Amino acid sequence: MAVNSTVRPAARLSESTLRDMYWTMLLARRLDERAWALHRQGRIAFHISGIGQEAAQVAAAFAINRGVDFVAPYYRDLALLLALGMPTTDFMLSLFGKHDISSGGRQMPFHWSFKHLNVVSGSAVVTTQVPQAAGLAFAVKYRQQTGMVDPQDTTQPRLALTCLGEGSTSQGEWHEAMNWAGVHKLPMICFVQNNMYAISEKPHQQMAVANVADRASAYGVAGAVVDGNDVLAVYDAMVEAVERAYNGDGATLLEAKMYRLTPHSSDDDDRTYRSREEIELWKARDGIPRFRQHLIDVGVLTEAEAGDYDARARAETDRAQQEADAAPMPAPEEALGDLYAKGELD
Repeated sequence: MAVNSTVRPAARLSESTLRDMYWTMLLARRLDERAWALHRQGRIAFHISGIGQEAAQVAAAFAINRGVDFVAPYYRDLALLLALGMPTTDFMLSLFGKHDISSGGRQMPFHWSFKHLNVVSGSAVVTTQVPQAAGLAFAVKYRQQTGMVDPQDTTQPRLALTCLGEGSTSQGEWHEAMNWAGVHKLPMICFVQNNMYAISEKPHQQMAVANVADRASAYGVAGAVVDGNDVLAVYDAMVEAVERAYNGDGATLLEAKMYRLTPHSSDDDDRTYRSREEIELWKARDGIPRFRQHLIDVGVLTEAEAGDYDARARAETDRAQQEADAAPMPAPEEALGDLYAKGELD
């Protein structure tokens, strides 16, 4: 039976997938909230939050071939990484400086790296992940063009997704990477999570255009702006970008507008640059309760089931924290070990 191409991609999502998306958003929120509490208790040294950005991140993850396509994330991408398959315990291990999968306890938290999920490690220097993603996308295209892999082989990466905040688009590396993506028509998605603040600066203080995506035409790539608090709208826009990459039609600059509901990091006092009234206004647009109500309205969830999901998320957060807290610290001599993989690259 032919698929009606006019039907929104999100309309074709199954009820189980919609539930999974909501669960991941909720779990990310509860883990993030717990991290803030642990920091305020003096039990962890640092936290940088993705609260308010979960809807966009989960939508992006569910639109790609998870665990296969390359992902070069940024430090707020907790919900994205959970959707890709990161264990909750590993997130907690990184917070406590324990032996996590990403770095064995040698990186500060939020420097995600999972080889088995094709998640590439980032840097504390913002924007470096974007030229890396362009390089990955170039490799994908090269391998396809030279016959090393079948472009339709779903067991092989067919695109590179990278994420960043709007402030990072003022870095030189971003422009270089976007130019490279446009010149070579790369299968890359640059996903800008515009949370309205580059630390303490609003978008108009660091760019003279209304939207980051307005710059897309300058690089010869597709551009789009979407409501980042609407998980289904982001999913629709991301599916379009994914199909463009898979079909060899080049890169996409996708900008999701949302709001950073927390300070920039645990070291930031956001009272110096924004009002509590502004935050409350944006809380009313929060993507998690919005999606929860939608699922109840369309009969995918009941109020009771939504309550059960929240209880499960809190229980999973408790479990992950307890397991990480009980884990031993890495041995001091591990800091002197190898940083790179031994042997030949596969």
